[in-house]
Amino acid sequence: MLKLFSSHTNCQNTEKQHTSNGNTQTGAYTHTHTHTEPAVWWKQVSLSSNKTHLTSNSDGGCVSCLPCDYTQKAFKARRCKYRVKSVNSSRLCCLLCLCRYDYKEMLHNSTFCLVPRGRRLGSFRFLEALQAACVPVMLSNGWELPFSEIIDWNTAAVIGDERLLLQIPTTVRSIHQDKILSLRQQTQFLWEAYFSSVEKIVLSTLEIIQDRVLEHSSRSSLMWNSHPGGLFALPQYSGYLGDFPFYYATLGIKPYPKFTAVIHAVSPLVSQSQPILKLLVAVAKSQYCAQIIVLWNCDKPLPAKHRWPATSVPVIVIEGENKVMSSRFLPYETIVTDAVLSLDEDTVLSTTEVDFAFTVWQSFPERIVGYPARSHFWDSNKERWGYTSKWTNDYSMVLTGAAIYHRYYHHLYTNYLPTSLKSMVDQLANCEDILMNFLVSAVTKLPPIKVTQKKQYKETMMGQSSRASRWADPDHFAQRQTCMNKFTSWFGAMPLVHSQMRLDPVLFKDQVSILRKKYRDIERL
Repeated sequence: MLKLFSSHTNCQNTEKQHTSNGNTQTGAYTHTHTHTEPAVWWKQVSLSSNKTHLTSNSDGGCVSCLPCDYTQKAFKARRCKYRVKSVNSSRLCCLLCLCRYDYKEMLHNSTFCLVPRGRRLGSFRFLEALQAACVPVMLSNGWELPFSEIIDWNTAAVIGDERLLLQIPTTVRSIHQDKILSLRQQTQFLWEAYFSSVEKIVLSTLEIIQDRVLEHSSRSSLMWNSHPGGLFALPQYSGYLGDFPFYYATLGIKPYPKFTAVIHAVSPLVSQSQPILKLLVAVAKSQYCAQIIVLWNCDKPLPAKHRWPATSVPVIVIEGENKVMSSRFLPYETIVTDAVLSLDEDTVLSTTEVDFAFTVWQSFPERIVGYPARSHFWDSNKERWGYTSKWTNDYSMVLTGAAIYHRYYHHLYTNYLPTSLKSMVDQLANCEDILMNFLVSAVTKLPPIKVTQKKQYKETMMGQSSRASRWADPDHFAQRQTCMNKFTSWFGAMPLVHSQMRLDPVLFKDQVSILRKKYRDIERL
């Protein structure tokens, strides 16, 4: 009896056994897994000197062992490599024959993937199919699918009966193309949301346990089985689906038609002509403004109440917690509207620009909508991600110095992101806007929305004394490059998405009367 050894994986199969006279007979065999050097082809099996066994090879081929005289004749025309082994004075040629198909390529090009039981009840082929967007066809009666307590697998897989194997072709052919598309999309969502990394698998397990313990505040089935998934829908925020921006379309509802402006103030109030006061007046005139919050992150004491201009909406001045950058994204209880208009103190916006941006956001409540855009790129020379503020035809970020987003992202920023990233932002006093863009894009898998380009934005910010040193400081730009790569490392991949879409008001620059235009002041800037 001959013992051959190989380093490739477990294998159970039925192949044809060849005899020395060329006759064939069918036989079943089982190989056991052994770890040896990758260069060795042989697998530990028992076989007689005049028979051969075929088995899968890690190089995408198969190994067969036959007496050399027969081997050279039978496989002369095939693309095979062979090695000679002497066994009991007999010369056997063991051949490695290359397979015609690449397994991964076939997997990604397949619509349905059979997932029968393996050596045990389950099979790792199931996760392979999910990753490849191939609809799993389950043939393992009694197998409890992973996370079946919260995941509706009927929306992503075909559950078959292994006793009715011959009915499977008819079953899959009867599925409509629209249903197939839905199934494949769901496989990608579930893979990305819960199975794409060990961290996500562990976190999903812990969150399921938490939902069991705190059943009164557990997530609904819709949260687990629809985008963005249960890991991004934190039950501590709310138990009502309508409070999350992701479910407005599903529920057929719209966000509250008002916004809360949050102005981040870092400079003392020394003059009535400062940009922050002009900004406050312009925002207060918006028909959609419910209230204005001034977040005072300046080292100087709060100004007296009479120093602030009189407005038609409430103005609330809050002293920033620890005077750090991350405090602008805290989930303040005073924010009662769905929309938050985030503003830097030196931002220059007209009332009509504010109105237009909010109108656009109402159509895209899950995204960031705003004016100043930036982009990222891959620097192949340095092999790292880069940050650019050049005005180009695409962008991937909208800075929170003049942007509107849903207040839920304040809750996610505070409770989902790790302390290490927020501490980095606070120490640098920089990159908080980049981190918010990373978070929103990671949740939505979508780019932000840029509205009408404000040509004076960049020059105005560069000219303000309160921020001039920051924008002129060369370290400021280098810090943002570093932040990009640190954030990417934590998220596991680059979540930012490029876009070339910009939304402008209707009749923005058309040659028609100003009085006929809805936003009459934008083009005068």
